[in-house]
This record gives sequence, C-alpha cells and structure tokens, in this order.
Amino acid sequence: MTFIPTSDIAPLDSSKVQVTRKKLLPPWFTIQLRPGPHYKELRQLTETHQLHTICEEARCPNLWECWNNRTATFLILGDICTRRCHYCSVTTGRPLGLDTDEPQRVADAVRTLNLRHAVITSVNRDDLLDGGAKLFAETIGRIRQVHPSCTVEVLIPDFQGRQEDVATVIGENPDILNHNIETVPRLFPSIRPQGKYSRSLDVLRWAHEMGSRTKSGLMAGLGETEEEIRTVMNDLRRVGCEMLTLGQYLRPTLTHAPVARFYTPEEFEILKQEALALGFHHVESGPLVRSSYHAEQQASRPNQP
Repeated sequence: MTFIPTSDIAPLDSSKVQVTRKKLLPPWFTIQLRPGPHYKELRQLTETHQLHTICEEARCPNLWECWNNRTATFLILGDICTRRCHYCSVTTGRPLGLDTDEPQRVADAVRTLNLRHAVITSVNRDDLLDGGAKLFAETIGRIRQVHPSCTVEVLIPDFQGRQEDVATVIGENPDILNHNIETVPRLFPSIRPQGKYSRSLDVLRWAHEMGSRTKSGLMAGLGETEEEIRTVMNDLRRVGCEMLTLGQYLRPTLTHAPVARFYTPEEFEILKQEALALGFHHVESGPLVRSSYHAEQQASRPNQP
C-alpha cells in the first residue's frame, strides 16, 4: 500500500489513514505501508510489555520499514516530557512516577524479538535529579545480560548539562551515544526554548572524550539557511561527532512550528557529500531520514581513522 502523507505526519497503521484537506507534501514523500510479520510482532509485544516507542509517539514515517527490519527505538522514562519543543509531538506535562521495572521489560522485549539493534531514548525528565541517567544505564545493562548479541544505541537528552549524568550512561558502554542538536543556534530560542545549543555540543564533546562513538541529528526546513546547516556540521565535527542524520522537518500538528521550506532529495545529497568531506564516518541524509534511520548499519560500521 502506498501513502503520500499530508502536512500532518504519516499515520502509524493503515486503519488510521485518512483523507484530509491539507496540501499534500512534495511527491518524494511517498511511503510504502507494508505491515510485515516483524512489524506485527513488535507492535504486539510492545503492547503486551506496556512499552512506549518514539517511533509511535513522534509519528515517525519510517516506522514500517524499521520495524520490519527488526530495529526499534524504545522510549523509556514514560511518555510525558517536561519540555515543550515546538517541533515535537510527544506529550508535555507532569510525568508519572519512575517505573523501575521498565529496564527489564525493555530487555525482555529485545530478547523475545531477537533484535539485532535496539535504540533507547527518553522524554526529558527535568524533574529527576539525574534526568533519568541511571535508568538509561540500567536498561543498557539488562539488554547486555539477556541478549548480548544486540547492539545498543542510546539517544539521550542533555541532562541539563550535568557531565556526571552523561558519564553514568557511558559507563555501560553503549555502542553509539546519540544526542540530537536538532536545529541551528539562531532558532534554538524559538524551537527548543528549554535547550541550549552550546550545552548540546558539550554533551557530545564529553561523550567523545569519554570514548563513545557519537552521533547527532539535524532537521532541515525550520527556517535555517544552508550556510547555518554547514556551520552546525562544522561545530559537530569540532566536538568529535562521528555520525550525522539530516532530515526534513514535518509539522506534527497545526499547533507546532510551520515548515519554512522543503529541501529536495538532491539538496540533501549535496549536504551529505559536504558532511562526509568534513570527516563524518557515516551520514544519513534525505527527506524522510530520522535519528534512528538505518541505525543498525551505523552500529556495525567500524570506526574509520
């Protein structure tokens, strides 16, 4: 089944595909909806284990492809975020209490599904003294115990700039440590009002200095210039970031920041080649690219000199 999403993000399953009056996106946003057996198995298991995935919460258009390839991004620390970023569809509010059984349930799901690569991310938990760093570390450890062949990537928040919390996560030796920069410095106050550009760079620098393979992601189409994108790519390389994802911003709802413009696949390819020339070891760049897109390939790729 083929679906061309509207200005709202693509639906998660075929039963929710609806015709809207919103203007269709450019033709290169066609998505193949193919709910194969792995997709169905993963959906059933996440429901059984009462787990959240950012794939669903953020309405990712690549959910079908990734789940069919046995790659999933689990969302820990609940599904309510303490921050309100103007590009993100995750619910903002007062989080519930900490679910200390969650790391084991995630690990059990990873083992049952025999995942090759698991990505662990979270909402921001500024209400917690460590921002949830210990639960990140415990989740990595539990996965290592029950399914050691699975590579583990963590997509962490900035922990409000606490280096010790970054160190707590890195202490469990994730295969990749990801922290998304998301946008250019000029747009941080309006797009990520509770974040800081310099703080995000610090998180990546600390992780690199602690020996982690680091990764970051950037959205295009929020009103930045191509020169500003190039500046961010240079800044990321300066702090040792090795992997980059670059994708088109899509407006989740009409209450979120509007799309300023759509980049063409050719423009994404030019940016990819420029990023590789800067020394990034792996770059995923395209209209539908998101943080975890082809994440398994990045995890299995050896470090380049």
